[in-house]
Amino acid sequence: MADFQSKVSDFRGVETATDCGPCFLKPMPPMGIYETLYAFGAAFGQPMGGEGTHPWSQGYPRTVQLPGGPELPAHVKVTSENLLYPKAWGMPALRERIASYYCEHYGASIDAENVMVFAGGRPATLAVLLFLEKGVGVRVASTEYTPYYDMLERLGVPYDLVESDAENRFCPPIENYTSPPTHSRSMMLVSNPCNPTGVTRSSTDIESLVAAASSPDCGLLIDEAYEMFHDPPVSALAKIPDIDQTNIFVVGAATKGLQSPGIRIGWAIASRRHIEILGNFSSFGMGGVSHPSQCYALELLEKNRIEQVRSAVPAFYGGQRQRYGEAFEKMGLRLFTGDGGFYHWCEIPGGMTATELNQRLFPEGAAILCGNDCDMRRFGSLSPLRNFFRFSFGPLAPESFAEDIEILQRALDA
Repeated sequence: MADFQSKVSDFRGVETATDCGPCFLKPMPPMGIYETLYAFGAAFGQPMGGEGTHPWSQGYPRTVQLPGGPELPAHVKVTSENLLYPKAWGMPALRERIASYYCEHYGASIDAENVMVFAGGRPATLAVLLFLEKGVGVRVASTEYTPYYDMLERLGVPYDLVESDAENRFCPPIENYTSPPTHSRSMMLVSNPCNPTGVTRSSTDIESLVAAASSPDCGLLIDEAYEMFHDPPVSALAKIPDIDQTNIFVVGAATKGLQSPGIRIGWAIASRRHIEILGNFSSFGMGGVSHPSQCYALELLEKNRIEQVRSAVPAFYGGQRQRYGEAFEKMGLRLFTGDGGFYHWCEIPGGMTATELNQRLFPEGAAILCGNDCDMRRFGSLSPLRNFFRFSFGPLAPESFAEDIEILQRALDA
């Protein structure tokens, strides 16, 4: 338990010393969810995810075969060639398969030269932000995916917030993203479906984002990690006539819809000139991505298999979203959940904060993600999201439902 507590206390921004003097690295806290995990481990005596725990705070999918879905590959062939250094942009066969997927299912006008493989979606997003030209500011919702704050702050990228709150049901009007920016040039940063809210932009909204990002002084970085968790799956690539003429970046990954977070495979789709820049970065900053992992991703994206995935994932998680949502509303929770992702975005009645709720849940082996960790303002205990929480049904087996509801009800009633 002491180890969990030390992990939290070491990240408080206080300069630490070693036997050799002051630490050479700037202290920084972990992403908010990790502080919750460390606090949970200290209280419960074992890490979240172990036997007897309930990972409602966790953002990962089930990694077993879903009803109506294909089996996950049990093995992958790795040859001597796969043990050589990988190419900076990714395996040609994988890049081609990713491009073919978007062309077939969304009518995209791209090829392998528009695709670069990363070790997950977050490194792809980070790399794009790292190489933004000076004078380019980011426009991002005030309630968004927790690592965006850390990326923007650590890279020193200027950003403006678009109000995303209960008043607009965490679905800011598109014109609030596309209106004239504070900076001379602007990059819109959007997760779609949104993490944590599940709000999903489709059709007209995406057309407006793409139209704005097709002008010389505006760009779009759209994170589609939860693409498959909407019925039907949705991608901005369905609305982009010629990505080579834009500053649009579409990020996808095998971590969610393809049910394989552990292989750490993601990708960025952009104009050829941007992919060349990102590949040049990889030549010195990444050295490419694990060949065996890319071989596994190649199997995941096999044409017949992906057809089953696009049917099974939305159906299974749509059912989970509905039954947890109905139960939560009966408890008196106020839901602001959209129709995508595998989270419920909930407001706690009666003034209880999400931090207080976690204090009641930890002894039960459960935890949620506090709303203030999704607040891009990082107001902490003063956050307007302090009474909100994100509940993940992503990793939950259908048979855990009754126990999940009982535990949460006890914590709310305590």
